[in-house]
Amino acid sequence: MLPENIKVILWWTQFLRISMLLEKSIKELASGLKEKKFSSEDLVRECYENIEKLNPVLNVFVTLRDKDEVIKEAREKDKKTPVNSLLYGLPFVIKDSYNTKGIRTTASSKVLETYIPPYNATVYQKLLDAGAILIGKTNMDAWGHGASSENTDFGPVRNPWDNSRVAGGSSGGNAAAIAARMAVFGIGEDTGGSIRNPSGWCNITGLKVTYGRVSRYGCIAYVSSFDTVGPMARTAEDCAIILQVTAGKDPLDATSSPEEVPDYGSRLNGDIKGMTIGMPKECYGEGVDNEIKSLIYKAAEQYAKLGVEIKEISMPMLEYGVPVYYLIGTSETSSNLARYDGIRYGNGRNKFTSETMRRIMLGTYALSAGYYDAYYKKAQQGRTLFIKEYAKAFTQCDAILMPIEPMPATKLGELIGDPVKNMLADIFTCQTPVGIPSLAVPVGFTKSNLPVGMQLLGNMFSEPLLLKLGYFYQKVTDWHKKSNL
Repeated sequence: MLPENIKVILWWTQFLRISMLLEKSIKELASGLKEKKFSSEDLVRECYENIEKLNPVLNVFVTLRDKDEVIKEAREKDKKTPVNSLLYGLPFVIKDSYNTKGIRTTASSKVLETYIPPYNATVYQKLLDAGAILIGKTNMDAWGHGASSENTDFGPVRNPWDNSRVAGGSSGGNAAAIAARMAVFGIGEDTGGSIRNPSGWCNITGLKVTYGRVSRYGCIAYVSSFDTVGPMARTAEDCAIILQVTAGKDPLDATSSPEEVPDYGSRLNGDIKGMTIGMPKECYGEGVDNEIKSLIYKAAEQYAKLGVEIKEISMPMLEYGVPVYYLIGTSETSSNLARYDGIRYGNGRNKFTSETMRRIMLGTYALSAGYYDAYYKKAQQGRTLFIKEYAKAFTQCDAILMPIEPMPATKLGELIGDPVKNMLADIFTCQTPVGIPSLAVPVGFTKSNLPVGMQLLGNMFSEPLLLKLGYFYQKVTDWHKKSNL
């Protein structure tokens, strides 16, 4: 028999080997699974260890799959020959706005509290086909209406870095789950910042894709002409790997793009010397937290050291982003939510939250006779001007660097208690009604140890460029590796 002290050493060695798995990149995990250094079951068990420890405080999940059922699924994966995918056997989470056959989908609203979809969203089906394992459906602002994941009928999501603060929204559950190492990656949805906002406030990486780059089929709509389906993970490289699986034309979604899907992974290599990043002066003035500005300036300096030209540009149209976004957004949501009448889904419209009713009423007003031309039509004209503004900006630079939010993660109650402040939180992220992509990347922490992120915006279908810029930045910095566990 082994001496007791040797048994203890071996036990701790095994424990540390497993407990550190979720700190690894997707490539490292895929390699480890292939070489049988650890198993998919090990990954799943570590996820549930962190969930059992942290979810009672953070409130990440609306629907968590049964642990024994998921472990059984992982064991089956371990026995089989993996499909040709780096995501095989990796546990993930998905925002509760995506249909998952046989698994409750609520959009964090009591209206859909008992809804069990009869089919899968395309993005979810693609991940299943790649061999990924769903852990659960994550909490969010109901219907995507919010910037803090407090506007939910299932209780607010709390920030892993300070549980007295919000995780961001509307994909806050995803961001908190990844930051708290409850999953390897997640699938969010970004309309006006819903991936980037929580990514910045929780210290993860998130990608808002070009409109139509990933199928929206099976996604519960907020603003049909804005909604995008994107990856959330620890690094830009991880997001590239996930996007490789999820991107592409879908015959079930007429708005999905036929644009060829490039090899995102191989496009990370090469060089970024000679590229130009524009910094709109309108984004760094009064109203933006000084610590945030300082950290983003330091990130720009880092790019300059990598051979990238940093250039100040002007985009005066940006100040109209919030009214344009919210007039179009609320108009479309007033139409989209009209279907939830209690006949098809079981619960009546009286279950809508105050924030959702506010958006429905604003949108209905903007579309009503006598006001359509003054509000909705003007907002659509403003959207066209935004398209021209960005087209002009991209003649001066390859990518645009902006803050994600003007302030660090707010205290619980600050945004949900002030509807105007809640909308203004989207001031930098709602600048993409033109359908362009944007990558959120961690850039540091405030003196209070709150995460700060930046966003890199590019032209239509410039995901390879943005992911490459994020990848090179993360090669020379380690903010994305920081954890509060």
